Amino acid sequence: MLVNEAIRFPQVRVIGPEGETLGIMKSHAALEMAYDKGLDLVLMAAQSDPPVCKIMDYGRFRFERDKREKEAKKKQQIVELKEVQLSCRIDVHDFETKARNAVKFLQQGNKVRVVLRFKGREMSHQEIGKEVLDKFRDAVSEFGTVEKPPVLEGRFYSMIVVPVKK
Repeated sequence: MLVNEAIRFPQVRVIGPEGETLGIMKSHAALEMAYDKGLDLVLMAAQSDPPVCKIMDYGRFRFERDKREKEAKKKQQIVELKEVQLSCRIDVHDFETKARNAVKFLQQGNKVRVVLRFKGREMSHQEIGKEVLDKFRDAVSEFGTVEKPPVLEGRFYSMIVVPVKK
């Protein structure tokens, strides 16, 4: 954002400190007017014809803008993609542990990518892998819904589960 002497346009449209339009004038005259009031001349819209400048306290403007951006960043929730890996021959207790971890991730508001890896000859029994993923989906259905259904990618079956909106 250009300020004071950095503004190199011959004529500018000037807006006063209270938002009133002061008209079109030469940029050096607008700069003098701003200095007389102890404020800065700030370029607001360079692409318009003539460019729009505002007389304001640039330091305070920057401080308030940074403060607003910081507040917006605070309210923003970052969603991570966590991953849970399964196999076709997973045991009952291992399956329950993986499901509990996925539920914990979903309760924290994160997405969960469930990956089922086929090893060796398991690739010829893909229906078993599909059943395991369906069972997993049912186990976490109270806390999450399937965003991307199970898809076979090479030797992996994967699906994405997102938290249920409250």
